[in-house]
Amino acid sequence: MNFIVLLSNRLLKIFGIITKSLSYIFHFLFPKKRFTIPFHAKPLFETKTEYKIPKKIWQTNYTNVVTLPVYLNYLCNRVLAFDYEYNYVSTEARDTFLQENASDALYQAFSQLTDGAAQADVWRLFILNHTGGIYMDIDAHIVWPLSKIIKPTDRELFLRAKRGHINNYFIASAPNNPILLDALEIILNNIQKKKIEGGVFEMTGPTVLNQAIADKEITSRLYKYMAIQGSFTNEYFQYMDKPRGKWTHVKNEDLLKN
Repeated sequence: MNFIVLLSNRLLKIFGIITKSLSYIFHFLFPKKRFTIPFHAKPLFETKTEYKIPKKIWQTNYTNVVTLPVYLNYLCNRVLAFDYEYNYVSTEARDTFLQENASDALYQAFSQLTDGAAQADVWRLFILNHTGGIYMDIDAHIVWPLSKIIKPTDRELFLRAKRGHINNYFIASAPNNPILLDALEIILNNIQKKKIEGGVFEMTGPTVLNQAIADKEITSRLYKYMAIQGSFTNEYFQYMDKPRGKWTHVKNEDLLKN
């Protein structure tokens, strides 16, 4: 089975590279053309199997009006997660949700963040702990049907890199996950103490999740059998309407409001 999943991974990656290359021509010919990702979409097909992790996909970005490669990435996930509900959450909706549901301390800390990626780091952990489901970055896609990647009995599923590091561009969890709660506490402490030296990656990103996990026993799987990034899109296409909008361009001293 692993061989078949890996083959699917490679074929999707090749298809993504081809469409990404052709998209340079497409957007040269149609520079204003954009595609709209829906805020909500019902499952394409309902299944009766009960899963401990809610069958909901969560994604966020600075806009849901996107270039062709980003939209193709979205369609890939819709097809492979055909029995999952889809939810896109805007910058404004993230803020509203946290304001209404998070503690005052966490919301105040969240409000100090100036970078969209750092805000998304907090929101993904909170929404999964509060509601449950699957979070994926807007440029990430699964490589096999999601209902086959996640088992009905799984209460969590983390994505593991080659050297055992846990990444946060894909996280699946049932509500009330103590690891996600610990990660939110670490982020709260980092923001309150203005620990900006390591940038987004260490203040709110994957480093925090790994600190929260520490030596705890978790359910994880190697990334190449679950989800990968950048097959269909890249920084140019993701930020075509927001040049230098990626978190890597933000100076550490600008991460928090004064």
